[in-house]
Amino acid sequence: MDLRENIIQRILSVTESDFSSLSLEIFKYQYNNNTVYRKFCQLMGRTPDDVRQSEAIPHLPISLFKHNLIKTNEFQPEIVFESSTTTGQVPSQHAVRSLDLYKSIAVHGFELAFKRKVSTIKWFGLLPSYIERSNASLVYMVNDFIAQGGGGFYKSDFARLEDAIAKCEKENTPAVLIGVSFALLDFALYSSLRLKTTIVVETGGMKGRRQELTRTQLHDALKSKLVVNKVYSEYGMTELLSQAWSDGGEKFYPSPAMQVRIREITDPMTEVEMGVRGAINITDLANIDSCSFIATDDAGRRYADGSFEVLGRLDGSEQRGCNLMFQE
Repeated sequence: MDLRENIIQRILSVTESDFSSLSLEIFKYQYNNNTVYRKFCQLMGRTPDDVRQSEAIPHLPISLFKHNLIKTNEFQPEIVFESSTTTGQVPSQHAVRSLDLYKSIAVHGFELAFKRKVSTIKWFGLLPSYIERSNASLVYMVNDFIAQGGGGFYKSDFARLEDAIAKCEKENTPAVLIGVSFALLDFALYSSLRLKTTIVVETGGMKGRRQELTRTQLHDALKSKLVVNKVYSEYGMTELLSQAWSDGGEKFYPSPAMQVRIREITDPMTEVEMGVRGAINITDLANIDSCSFIATDDAGRRYADGSFEVLGRLDGSEQRGCNLMFQE
């Protein structure tokens, strides 16, 4: 077993107690084998000889994924995920060496968060602005879930979607309705369903289709129209392989291979205290073949249990298609 395969096996079984040590090992591995990341670390004055704690690992600005196909080692990607954009924006690209790794990470993260097997759930995807793109990571994840549990994607055929969900409700079959915010709102306004066995998961993103709402406002509207007690959320992005899921509240809980820390907005190498607003840094160990250490353009705050909130975009950063609902 080579070094990469050994690291991947440990990523798939990583625990909180060994997350830090594995992060340091992956930092050294990517520093030695990732040209873009090594150049960035050198500019920051950080090398594996200098970095003794995982908190000191430099996080690569996410904007570099727009102009570089960032790889650790050379390989032919199985797919290149690409972010959604508005006119004039440059999309981010993520070269994925192993789709099996992506699928394993996504399934494991969901099943831990919801205590349910993906294969026991019917999946209904409302992702109209994504399904036209074959290289959208969110579509790929949901499509894999559908392949395991059944269901399908729906664009604007709300009558057909309502019938499919109603059948699950009648048969007491667990189901998940997952979609972008504006599509879920459109469906909620159309539908007369009262959901009992169906979980609603929003992935954010009005994308100019509706007036921007806070996450609280969005969830209140969906809960009222669909008569559910909770609306769950997913936080992911093109540049990551891991996801975070909410429990129906404001906080996201990262998958095991993912950890969030909050940096000072004006000083990228300084971490803020728990509960203080700052910019989100993500360590995604599953990104073994690109870069596991990413400085996002999202604002947020972190809590002692490892959960975090997303508080919108940093000033001057581009809007994106992932979960960017602002908090009140």
